[in-house]
Amino acid sequence: MKTSLRFMITTLAVLSGMCEAQEKAANEEPLKPGVVTLRSEGLHGYIGFGHEKLPTEGNYSAGMGFYAAVWPLVDQPLADFQIGLPSSWIQPDNSDNKDRPLAPEGTLARMWKPRGPTWSSVFQTVEGGLGYWAGNHFRYGPPKFSMNATPQCYDYEVGSPGWSFFYSNEALPDNRLGIAQLSNRLLIPPDALPFQGNPNGEFLGYTWMALPFTDPTTSDPPTGDQSWTCFLSAANFKGPMAYYIPETWSKIGKLFNYPFIYGRGLDARPGIMGGGAMEINTVPRFDARDAQGMTYSKLPKLQFPVDEQGRAFLVQDVTYYSKAALYDAFKAWRDDGPACSGRFDEKGAWKPRLISEPTHYDQAGKKITGVERVFENKIFEGNTWGLQWLPHAPSPKGLFPQYCKHVGEERVVVASDEVPTETGLLRQEFKLADPGVPYTSPTTGAWSRPGPQRGPFTSRLTDGSLVTYSWYRFVDQPSFQQYDYSPEKKAKLQALVEKIHTEWPVDRDYMLPPGRGRLVSLDPGLFVTPPKGMEVGYVPIVTRQEKAP
Repeated sequence: MKTSLRFMITTLAVLSGMCEAQEKAANEEPLKPGVVTLRSEGLHGYIGFGHEKLPTEGNYSAGMGFYAAVWPLVDQPLADFQIGLPSSWIQPDNSDNKDRPLAPEGTLARMWKPRGPTWSSVFQTVEGGLGYWAGNHFRYGPPKFSMNATPQCYDYEVGSPGWSFFYSNEALPDNRLGIAQLSNRLLIPPDALPFQGNPNGEFLGYTWMALPFTDPTTSDPPTGDQSWTCFLSAANFKGPMAYYIPETWSKIGKLFNYPFIYGRGLDARPGIMGGGAMEINTVPRFDARDAQGMTYSKLPKLQFPVDEQGRAFLVQDVTYYSKAALYDAFKAWRDDGPACSGRFDEKGAWKPRLISEPTHYDQAGKKITGVERVFENKIFEGNTWGLQWLPHAPSPKGLFPQYCKHVGEERVVVASDEVPTETGLLRQEFKLADPGVPYTSPTTGAWSRPGPQRGPFTSRLTDGSLVTYSWYRFVDQPSFQQYDYSPEKKAKLQALVEKIHTEWPVDRDYMLPPGRGRLVSLDPGLFVTPPKGMEVGYVPIVTRQEKAP
């Protein structure tokens, strides 16, 4: 198995290198004057923020979150387009390890030599958030929210209770499922969560909390008690949505027979988040030459939610949490102690001073200059991060520069009226995304044993898809079936979830409300009502998502 896995990874790396070489050659092929050519690698870079160092006292590493703006970065659903809206990356704190690899031999990330000698940055991550992904099957204009993570050095990813990051139509193998659906009111479709209407700068709050749903174990592999739980704060839903099962992070050590990494995953280690960013990843472009042989590029129209003063407020209320915020009270409640409301206790919260980070943009490896004349990264009053459009910018207020002139090894931002008409760029439109093939789940294995208690049912979403789901008893959902939990452990976990369903409503503030602005609304099609007799202890598991008739 290890030999075939290593061969597969090596083959993928070779094919990837060939594709990159072919793409680079295509991107550098000489242009014919007056002919518009579609190319990739239109824009790459990060727009982000950092913050002051965490205090040495307090151990603010058991949770982290913020409110992020939701808006349609593109006004139409584009094909081959991927940009993350402001999101974060959480990694296990392995700062005590200076030289030993965390990525075992045979993992994909171990091939990325610049990440050595520890490979800590590509060992395990929670990197879910808002955005557009190239693999989305059902695009509709606004972004979506997904709770993505990489538990095994980027060998695979987990994005929902059944699937990876959108680019696989089939559900993950039973032994790679990682998310436990917690909410009995909200569907989690494989293509991520859409929003209601056309949001334009309203905020979605989300926080990752490490909670002890189960006790740590000393079995093989030893596993910690941290279940990274995603709490949302929207206008029509508040509370925990789902969590990563602790074994998701611990099993890599056993799989690769590498005891050094026992206890070093997100199941056991404190989490670290160094800030947040918009990750600009996959953006198409058009290139064309004018009559004098000068080349110009066109990007899709990227828009931001600005006010009359040209300010776009993107992230606010960044907060780190210690175990005093929720973990301690939750554990006591789990063990039959005092009731726990689920609200985050401010005595365990710390809000750092935000810092704007320098930005860098490139196009096919060539530096883009002039964006700094359009807008600047800024920390606004109230410790809010965003962008400030500048007076006399060569781009309309709220828009990222759409045109560049190729000058030597640089791409220089120009206004639209500086692009010669004969290039044909001004009227050229980018391809829209077509609906993808259905996401499907098996009818055998973990999905059928013990299997659902009621269903299937369907719901239509605003992204044009139809979601099929069934009701499972919480501990019977597919993600748990790969683990040999004792009857006692299952009963205790089931009882805890039944208490959550009974006592944690979806209209209570768990995070503190945002300091400014309004909350966004999730797509009403995501909301479900448990069948009679299944009001507590049962969860709706999505089994299919397809284009709606």
